[in-house]
Amino acid sequence: MTIRVLIADDQVMIRDGLAALLSSDPGIEVVGQAGDGREAVEMARELDPDVIVMDIRMPEMDGLAATAELVGTPLGDANGDADAAGARPKVLVLTTFDLDEYVYEALGSGASGFLLKDASAADLVNGVRVVAAGDALLAPSITRRLIGDFARRRRHQRPSPQATAGLTPRERDVLRLIARGLSNAEIAAELVLAEQTVKTHVGHVLTKLALRDRTQAVVYAYENGLVGG
Repeated sequence: MTIRVLIADDQVMIRDGLAALLSSDPGIEVVGQAGDGREAVEMARELDPDVIVMDIRMPEMDGLAATAELVGTPLGDANGDADAAGARPKVLVLTTFDLDEYVYEALGSGASGFLLKDASAADLVNGVRVVAAGDALLAPSITRRLIGDFARRRRHQRPSPQATAGLTPRERDVLRLIARGLSNAEIAAELVLAEQTVKTHVGHVLTKLALRDRTQAVVYAYENGLVGG
């Protein structure tokens, strides 16, 4: 299926460059470009994109506020699909790596992934595909470090130890492996299960814990001590 992408950045040259790079991939369609967060919100509601490539610092409404307004909390379905009917678009945040504070805020706002502004064309296309699929985190080595630090900062807000009591032992195993950045196929290989079985377990984890997607599941796992920092 074609991935519908909306680009939000206040610099025209950057928007045009991103659009050209993404449009070169036959599986991606750039459906619109927004110059600020408010316009991104309005265009997203009109165009219904699968992924929004969102800059953080924009006039009128910044990318963090726009992300928070756009991203709801739909639950994964029984098959592990976070993008069930009525799901919100995934947000792929554009960031410079020295602005970690913005990344923490983006996590809290509901972003699903992060892309460095100096990323290659291949990384951009792959990032959009990864976020659209919800199968793995973008740039796990970077994202897990940021999420781990984010979770440690919020340890005082941790749920009680009973928060994962509703999960089966197998579902806890799946959650731990999600937190390590593994895809469904990799989890299946690790646990010697069919990939469809893993997909079902992922859906159960998201539904039972009222989580929107795998990124929220990673944060949840760190906050509850299921994986190390």
